Amino acid sequence: MIQKREDVRNVAIIAHVDHGKTTLVDGLLKQSGVFRANQEVQERVMDSNAIERERGITILSKNTAVYYKGVKINIIDTPGHADFGGEVERVLKMVNGVILVVDAFEGPMPQTRFVLSKAMELELPVIVCINKIDRPGARPTQVIDEVLELLMDLGATDEQIECPFVFASAKAGIATMDLGRVGSSMKPLFETIIDYIPAPEGDPEESTQMLISTIDYNEYIGRIGVGKVDNGVLRVNQEVVIVNHHNPEMKRRVKVSKLYEFEGLSRVEVQEAGIGSIVAVSGISDLHIGDTLCSPENPVAIPFQKISEPTIAMTFNVNDSPLAGKDGKYVTSRHLRDRLYRELNTDVSLRVEDTDTTESFKVSGRGELHLSVLIETMRREGYEFAVSKAEVIYHYDEKGRRLEPMEQCFIDVPEEFAGNVIQKLGERKGELMGMSTIPGGYQRLEFSIPSRGLIGYRGDFLTDTKGNGIMNTIFAGYAPYKGDITYRKQGSLIAFETGTAVAYGLFNAQERGFLFISPGESVYSGMVVGQSGKTEDIEVNVCKTKHLTNTRSSSADEALRLVPPRILSLEQAIEYIDTDELLEVTPNHLRIRKKILDPRLRKRAEIAAAQRNAAQS
Repeated sequence: MIQKREDVRNVAIIAHVDHGKTTLVDGLLKQSGVFRANQEVQERVMDSNAIERERGITILSKNTAVYYKGVKINIIDTPGHADFGGEVERVLKMVNGVILVVDAFEGPMPQTRFVLSKAMELELPVIVCINKIDRPGARPTQVIDEVLELLMDLGATDEQIECPFVFASAKAGIATMDLGRVGSSMKPLFETIIDYIPAPEGDPEESTQMLISTIDYNEYIGRIGVGKVDNGVLRVNQEVVIVNHHNPEMKRRVKVSKLYEFEGLSRVEVQEAGIGSIVAVSGISDLHIGDTLCSPENPVAIPFQKISEPTIAMTFNVNDSPLAGKDGKYVTSRHLRDRLYRELNTDVSLRVEDTDTTESFKVSGRGELHLSVLIETMRREGYEFAVSKAEVIYHYDEKGRRLEPMEQCFIDVPEEFAGNVIQKLGERKGELMGMSTIPGGYQRLEFSIPSRGLIGYRGDFLTDTKGNGIMNTIFAGYAPYKGDITYRKQGSLIAFETGTAVAYGLFNAQERGFLFISPGESVYSGMVVGQSGKTEDIEVNVCKTKHLTNTRSSSADEALRLVPPRILSLEQAIEYIDTDELLEVTPNHLRIRKKILDPRLRKRAEIAAAQRNAAQS
């Protein structure tokens, strides 16, 4: 018989990037008594990963649980960035309702629409939390109207449109139901969760059913499956069968060796879990997202949507430059292959494929940020490798026509920069779909643009808008190929010989363009040391020293004035490299180089490519 579990609520916090989801979870944790009164707690405690903390973004969804008036509230903090949208799609299967966080100044943004549409598809009740009401320029009353418009656009039911609105300042730890009254705690939000989010339902007498919605990985325990018990009871040492909705052939008998429930920021071992409990299961090898754990006598899979396909790919190569192996701890193809395939344990939006050669691997993801986070994680772990320019993954229709991934791109930019942005995106095959004025002297531009048109654009965008523009993108499906795009108008300055860069050589080279390196850095023939001022590549000798004479001393070099080099971050370097270049990644260095280091072989390859292009046209 179907029963409600009134002592449990399961809720996910969803929002556009940087609207305050993780900070809101901080407030709920602090006010539910998870931490001791004198305990020092860092901000955004749920962002446990170092890269998440540095970038201020959530990459992986996180589980936590708090108690309020004897009810256990399981909370899932989800990513807001489009590249990690796969995480959001999955975890919504575990919850009975969502808290939609919207910035009181920015209002609903592209990713707000994406995450809300996913919740609507599953018919989940929504609590709208208008956050940052104490922010300068906050306009909560207009934002209410914008949220209601968005709900109607997405075809919300009458119940969903009549959702409760809570006004909060997550940073200050306050919430209120009435804008005219200042809140003193998060109590109104806790009360709304208890009253509005339905209690989980299931049949405790039925055979066991639990859908695995996320996978965690631990070096000591192995794969850990996280999901909600839908029916029956799951016990330690219980024999279960793994089945999958998308793979009817699969039936595998396994044993549950350990069960954990979430309490605050910890996992607590339990002996059994009933309906509505969100639990972690360990001891089952080769467990995947979308698998259902069932009783052997009634193995019925729970339906689960397929994970969205990757849209962008890069080639990861073993580093074969003259400076290879001097910096990294893990440098061989075996190290690289093992690490990339291990990433698949936790990141289901990623694809890794072997290529014709054992020295390189094709890695596909949801966007440049998705792949750059993986690259940054690996270099911090001591890996050394080289990556190619990101390229989009094409599909072909039944007529053999090439289809490419498209993005819906929303740009908020001061009015004086709008013309420049429209021109640049037009050159990259972007089509302006809409234009409106928003508060603060800003214009909101909406483009339909191929995903490859945005590769390498972020750096230009920040320059063109003097750092004042905000760009958000969302995947918009596949469309016919829009034509060729020129990524970079300038060529590269290429080191002519191997050695150490000196001030005299750099002084002569800087007349040709911008430099990326300083005196004393090791260089090799074929390494890119700067950006040329012209469209073609130029070879420069940055190791060249001045000939000494009786009247000149080597110390005269100190009088040379060098322009400070342009130091590229990982993202900027990934965006900068061209199709004939690689980015050499080591724990301490990022170097751009030509794929073919030998200048004569490189010239031959250019001539052959030009002849091929002429023959095709």
